[in-house]
Amino acid sequence: MPILEAVWLALSSIRAQKLKSFFSLVGVLIGVTFLIAVVSIVQGMNVYMTEKFAGALIGINTFQLRSRPNITMGNVTEEMWRQWQRNPRITIEDAAYVQERMKTPVRTARSGFDRVNVAWNGKSADQLNLSTVDASYFEIKNYEIAEGRAFSQQEVNAGAAVTVLGHDVAAKLFDGRDPLGETVSIGGLPHRVIGVVASQGNLFGISMDKFLVTPITSPARRLVNRPHVIDDLQVQTEDVATMRTAIEEVNTLMRVRRGLRPGEPNNFHIETAEGALSEWNKISAILFLALPGLVAISLVVGGIVIMNIMLMAVSERTREIGVRKALGAKRRDIMAQFVVESATLSVTGAILGIGAGILLAFAVRAFTPLPAAIAPWSIGVGVGLGILVGMVAGVYPARQASRLDPIAALRQE
Repeated sequence: MPILEAVWLALSSIRAQKLKSFFSLVGVLIGVTFLIAVVSIVQGMNVYMTEKFAGALIGINTFQLRSRPNITMGNVTEEMWRQWQRNPRITIEDAAYVQERMKTPVRTARSGFDRVNVAWNGKSADQLNLSTVDASYFEIKNYEIAEGRAFSQQEVNAGAAVTVLGHDVAAKLFDGRDPLGETVSIGGLPHRVIGVVASQGNLFGISMDKFLVTPITSPARRLVNRPHVIDDLQVQTEDVATMRTAIEEVNTLMRVRRGLRPGEPNNFHIETAEGALSEWNKISAILFLALPGLVAISLVVGGIVIMNIMLMAVSERTREIGVRKALGAKRRDIMAQFVVESATLSVTGAILGIGAGILLAFAVRAFTPLPAAIAPWSIGVGVGLGILVGMVAGVYPARQASRLDPIAALRQE
């Protein structure tokens, strides 16, 4: 029997016996749905964590010289925490020492961070992220200025009381009015608004636009750190390879400056996007390792159900098999017919599962903060698994059908 004819017969059987066919497909459908949905969510999270999370919090090709980690996603012991607390803070002098001696081409920015309240004309916005930074910070963070301008390094050197607002801060305080030139109160200290940063969007449903930026020498510095202390020195390079060289250089310079002996642990921390993502990479690796086992359980159950359905089909179509054999059909023809029918059933379930998995992934992306990105290879794997499960499940029923005696089969009522 031609393969296309066998496929057509299988599809006709599915249409004729919808309920029985649905229950025969449900195992494969669930397995493939789970495969597509989980892979899509994990794949989306990988892209999200790499581009959005690490990019927003650290920066592209960027690392930070800090006294202790800013992002901790793993298990932090009490001893580790105490060690970080004992580390001396990064100072203006530390930053200058590193900046003056680095040979790798880099872009650097000193920065400090804290939460403050901002007010204007009777309106206030509380617990905003204040960054006191050098002018190069805007380039490192790749901030696009939607209105006005960023402050210059000359304004930093002069200690100008100016500020650039995040999109949400400008919208809340000024409610559509032009904020440029207005004076806002940052923790009671007046600063003139000179720019507004374009919207940065959300991170896990949390707005990334509730911030303001001032020069590291502005009056607002008093709200962030004590004199001569900064939270980090941000260092950006042209590419990943150069960044690794720069990290080694900064590490060596700081060890020399701190007078650390060989074998003595660092009393400072260099934070990279790679470090921030290390725990997530472990989680995603575990999910991908566990995925085959979880999918296999559904597929095995689905294969067993399909095998039982095909055995019932052999019993129901015994007379048909006898007629085909009497007309000259060989054993391989009978086997091919039932294996193809079984594979068609399974592939139909896989296709429905792919559709359900894609819909589930889109639903997760639409109604939750979690992202989802369809991985094309997972669709191919889903179809392949459908074919494989169907063929394996159909072999035994097909062999039983091919071994029927044509005379005994023709006598079957």
